[in-house]
Amino acid sequence: MLSELAATWPMWASLAVVCAAIAFYMLDKWSMELVSVCVMAALLVLFTFPGAHGADGAPISAADLLSGFGNPALITIMALLVVGQGLFQTGALEGPTKALLAGYDKRPTITLVLAFLAVFVTSAFVNNTPIVIMFLPVMTAIAMRMNTPQSKLMMPLSYASIFAGMTTLIGTSTNLLAAESYLRITGQQLGFFDQTPLGLILAGAGFLYLIVFSRFLLPNRRGMSDDIVQPSGKQFVAQIEVTNGHFLQGKKPIAGMFTDLPDMTVRMIQRGERAILPPYEDIALQAGDLVIIAATRSALQNVLARQPDFLQQVWQASGVDLEENGKPSTLALTEAVIAPGSRMVGRTVEMLGFRRLTRAVTLGIQRRSRMIRTKLGEIRLESGDTLLLCGPVEAFRELRSSRDLIMLEWSQTEIPLTTKALAARIISVCLVLGAASGIVSILHASVLAAVAMLIAGCLNTRQAARSLDLRIFLVIGAALAMGMALEKTGAAAMIAHAVVNLASPFGTLAVLSAIFLAVAILTNLLSNAATAILFSPIALSAAAELNIDNPLPFLLAVIYGANCSFATPIAYQTNMLVMGPGHYKFRDFMTFGAPLVFILWFVFTLFAPWRFDL
Repeated sequence: MLSELAATWPMWASLAVVCAAIAFYMLDKWSMELVSVCVMAALLVLFTFPGAHGADGAPISAADLLSGFGNPALITIMALLVVGQGLFQTGALEGPTKALLAGYDKRPTITLVLAFLAVFVTSAFVNNTPIVIMFLPVMTAIAMRMNTPQSKLMMPLSYASIFAGMTTLIGTSTNLLAAESYLRITGQQLGFFDQTPLGLILAGAGFLYLIVFSRFLLPNRRGMSDDIVQPSGKQFVAQIEVTNGHFLQGKKPIAGMFTDLPDMTVRMIQRGERAILPPYEDIALQAGDLVIIAATRSALQNVLARQPDFLQQVWQASGVDLEENGKPSTLALTEAVIAPGSRMVGRTVEMLGFRRLTRAVTLGIQRRSRMIRTKLGEIRLESGDTLLLCGPVEAFRELRSSRDLIMLEWSQTEIPLTTKALAARIISVCLVLGAASGIVSILHASVLAAVAMLIAGCLNTRQAARSLDLRIFLVIGAALAMGMALEKTGAAAMIAHAVVNLASPFGTLAVLSAIFLAVAILTNLLSNAATAILFSPIALSAAAELNIDNPLPFLLAVIYGANCSFATPIAYQTNMLVMGPGHYKFRDFMTFGAPLVFILWFVFTLFAPWRFDL
């Protein structure tokens, strides 16, 4: 007894570390980064003790435990985060997003259904990680239009892509790994659509769960980014100068409105010494006109992003070069309030020489007390006025110490560099096509796409570095270390064999159901690839022991269970991708995802006799 315990204590110690890690993640008392570092430290110390070795007697080195930081899945996620940041910086998905949202006001439910249907259908044939990356801004836009927190849509986005992995052979790499074991052990090939019938039933049950329970079990949590993107009725007085070749030159109003200035109210047109007031009828804008408008911040930002000429004009007015070290500098929008007792009170922006002093352009002024109808350069500032500033990011850093302006740094957002939008779209399409066709692996495709984004100038190195989430890096590294410890010490194999041996006296359906549940639970602790590789031979051996002629149901039980990566953020890479935008905590996945695992297990057990003629 003692000798057996001495041989297996590393296995039990590894299980204890994994259980403790899950408990600390759930408590949410300490950050996930700190817990992850402590888990890795505990495992490193554990396997330095004498007798701490694997089930085969081989030592488990620090290199084995830390190999997760070089894992292809982790590198792929990091590269895809850079690609996603490039799509965001260039506004490459604004067009498709607006097209999808064009009918939202008339058909909001249909629009949301179409978005999730597009994710599901595409992820069934393409690696779902880049699909989730591409749909993150779409779901953000839908959440903003619904005036609901992103936390209500981001987890369902990840789950919809995972559902698709259950329906086709290439839905996820996990299926291919299980199919390889099936071919090696039985000599039979898994068909492309063998898993589709029951996979669609499981996916249907999953979507029904999302529809019914997402409103109750998902957190109603907003982050700072939600507050910034929420629509605001705050109106700024702004000024647009019409120059030769300007997008407004020659434009005429339709029913008194200028369609090229959506969501904006034109308060006055200054033509030389003449002030033209509404209503505007038979008038065409000319070079030299000053168009005084009232608009929200989002409306002004949309015009800046959509009209490169206007952005160029603003840039030149700021007195800084368009190129910085041969690449476009980064422009941002932010808001600043005139401080009480500021030296700016009573003076105009032009009198202050604001753009020369700060390298930032005043796009608009917002005053709560009354409506302003005059040129921007003639407005005398008052205490409490809010300025909408546009300029290089570096300029705003320098303004932090100003006693005349109170910088609202939470409001700072970068303006998408839309001139690079086409390049970003081409790079992303090549990424998806290359990975989907099998010409290159998803790892190679994502790394090449990330490098291409940098070379093409879709984002700079600082923006790319900012997109690399340290929390994702550490949490996945710790998860892979825990998976390595469970595999090497034999803990995972012990659990698998115990499940099969326990269920086998109760018949074929009981074994299938037990395999599904065991795989579904373990896939949320180990990687789904490791779970599929581990359980496929065990499940096929169980089929042989039960004298089952067709072992396919046992393999499919492993595939379906391995795709139930819902209960933890570390279970699947798309869960980690939505964790930041959705402002989720570890326990949110347990609260919403764990019931889904058991519901799909019940549905599988219910429909398996029909599907497999048991």
